[in-house]
Amino acid sequence: MEEFDILVEELAVEHRWRDAYRRLCLAESHATPAVRRGLQHADPRVRVRCCLILDHFLDEAALPELKANLDHPDEHVRTWAMHALACDRCKEGECRPAEDDVVPIAIRMLREDPSVLVRRQAAGMLGPAVHRRDDVVRALVAAKDDDADPTVRKIAGWWAPGGPRFLKTAPRSRAR
Repeated sequence: MEEFDILVEELAVEHRWRDAYRRLCLAESHATPAVRRGLQHADPRVRVRCCLILDHFLDEAALPELKANLDHPDEHVRTWAMHALACDRCKEGECRPAEDDVVPIAIRMLREDPSVLVRRQAAGMLGPAVHRRDDVVRALVAAKDDDADPTVRKIAGWWAPGGPRFLKTAPRSRAR
């Protein structure tokens, strides 16, 4: 077993995972093959922690494994797989999935996922695209009006037209 595979295994050990995580992050793309294998690990904690690493050091080859984790039974795995795919702020590497590829995933998760945790994350992930995409506006308005969870409704309401984050992030018109 290679050094990086051992570190991925240590992501399952509570007193070792932080050091293993740090070392895998420092290795950046050199550790990516082992981190990708970790996305198929039996322990959901390992999958989540691999998603966290890939959130910063995403490799295009990891996209299929991340997408496969969107259907994992554990809500934390689904949440962090979606985050790793959709969050552009965290990325340190070159790979950034196109908005057209990730927005439909986040919309589906917001509309269909049974987990409140996943839907909350999806609403927050969609927010920054609200001024560019009508499908995001429709999804956020629907969640604001109809989601069963009050926190999902609140987050969606922040980003929906008229909400405080919608207003704060609105494009400024240029003065002539």
